[in-house]
Amino acid sequence: MSPQQMCESFDVVIVGGGVIGSSIAYFLTASSDFTGRVLVVEKDPRYVACSTTLSVGGIRQQFSTAENIRMSMFSAEFLRNVDEHLGVDDHGVDVSFVEAGYLFLATEKGWSTLQSNHRRQRDLGADVALLSLKQLTHRFPWLHVDDLAGGSLGLSGEGWIDPHALLHGFRRKAEQLGAKYVHDEVIGIDRAASKINSVRLAGGQRVACHALVNAAGPHATEIASMVGVDLPVRPRKRQVFVIACREPLPHCPMVIDPTGLYFRPEGEHYVCGIAPPTDEDPDTLDDTVDTDLFEQRLWPMLAHRAEAFASSRCINAWAGHYAVNTFDQNAILGFHPDVENLALANGFSGHGLQQSPAVGRAISELITFGEYRSLDLSRLSFDRFARNRPIRERNVV
Repeated sequence: MSPQQMCESFDVVIVGGGVIGSSIAYFLTASSDFTGRVLVVEKDPRYVACSTTLSVGGIRQQFSTAENIRMSMFSAEFLRNVDEHLGVDDHGVDVSFVEAGYLFLATEKGWSTLQSNHRRQRDLGADVALLSLKQLTHRFPWLHVDDLAGGSLGLSGEGWIDPHALLHGFRRKAEQLGAKYVHDEVIGIDRAASKINSVRLAGGQRVACHALVNAAGPHATEIASMVGVDLPVRPRKRQVFVIACREPLPHCPMVIDPTGLYFRPEGEHYVCGIAPPTDEDPDTLDDTVDTDLFEQRLWPMLAHRAEAFASSRCINAWAGHYAVNTFDQNAILGFHPDVENLALANGFSGHGLQQSPAVGRAISELITFGEYRSLDLSRLSFDRFARNRPIRERNVV
């Protein structure tokens, strides 16, 4: 029998072993109600080009969509107790959760939207506060506020973590609980009518499965196309710059400027970035860094918002990728309507890391029970595309 004919069988095959795929693997194997075998196929086992490890690790509840708020609230609680979930052999997981908050700033033009988002966040239990210009100046005297109307600050449950630590925490625990990880790449999927039967790997093996999970991040559309599914998910480059600043900014949160600029502390330095304009944001997997972006655009914007940045300098930079859902910038979750055993966990548009615990729990419930039991995320299903019912997320960073 040739290697291509050899066929091992798993109950669930997960394509992509980043933080989303590894969270799903963990929640499946940790559930006493799931007794099947789990295989995770990851083509980049060192996670060199992984969206997870190249992110800035933000955790927030300040979204405009109820599902996003609820998912991130669960994730914050999960991270506060991460050792209870992901500890292995009495060794904890140090995700370095810094609960310094997100600070969304608004001009007069954006103030009503910020207020509307704040009401929804508060109604759902998020610990956030609206701040007047006087309150902003009192909390953050280094902040320039003359062109602002106010801000919204996360008081708890928001900040940033070490993305690498969370990813490997999920993976180590999932492997301890029985999940198998393989360094390989899915190059084909065998489908008969409305069901997937097996996946074909670049290494020559064919693997049978009862359910397939697409958690391939920026490569999700490639995987979906193998079974004739068109996902509106595209890879978009996002660049991160590390800056040295001579003057510290006391109690600095993750600041989200009305221009789209963000910055936050990273040890004794700061990281910053900005999403490019729509007409300058092509589909790409290129990872080169545009050094002129910092000098020509970001540095003046930073210096305007905090004068201390006027004497800062860029000391490092990298580029990663968002998996952007071009339909409405919200996640695509759940089984596909025409491929009944294809589960989707795609299109997070930059907030996959912070929602990974909730997504892992949700997809594991769908596979195990055929329904969501902890948090109803059915509005985020693939069906909304056919119905042309976008769920617009207004707070995309």
